[in-house]
Amino acid sequence: MGLLDKLFASTGSTNESDKSKQQNVTPWIDLNQVEQLENIAEKSKSKTQYIFKHSTRCGVSRMVISQFKKNYKLSEAEADLYYLDLLNYRAISAEIAEKFQVMHESPQLLVIKNGVVVAHDSHSGINTLDLEKFL
Repeated sequence: MGLLDKLFASTGSTNESDKSKQQNVTPWIDLNQVEQLENIAEKSKSKTQYIFKHSTRCGVSRMVISQFKKNYKLSEAEADLYYLDLLNYRAISAEIAEKFQVMHESPQLLVIKNGVVVAHDSHSGINTLDLEKFL
C-alpha cells in the first residue's frame, strides 16, 4: 500500500496488520487516586496486580513502555495492570514507595501479590521480568 493509500484509506477496511494491532491492546487501568492503592493491595490477594510507573517526558521511559506494550500478553482475567503518569501524580508515586516499601524509580514496574511487592524492576529490567510466573 502506498503512502497516499495509507493516508486516505477508509476506516472500514482492515488488513492483517490492523487486526493484530487491535488485538494487542494493553489493558491499562489509570492509577490517579491514592485511595486506589488500598484496593490494589486487597485485590492482590486473589489476582496479581502490576503497577507501571511512567514518565511521559523521559525518552528511556517511552522506549521501555513501548517495548512493554508490545510484549504484554496477559489478559484482564489473569492480572490487573495499572498505569501511573508520574508527572501528573507524583504524590501517588511517593505513597506507593511508602506503602509497598520500594524505592521510587522511573520507569518502574511493581508486581503485587497478597498485599506486598513480590518483584519490581526499573528501566530495561522491566522487560526482562517473566510476568507469567507471578500469576
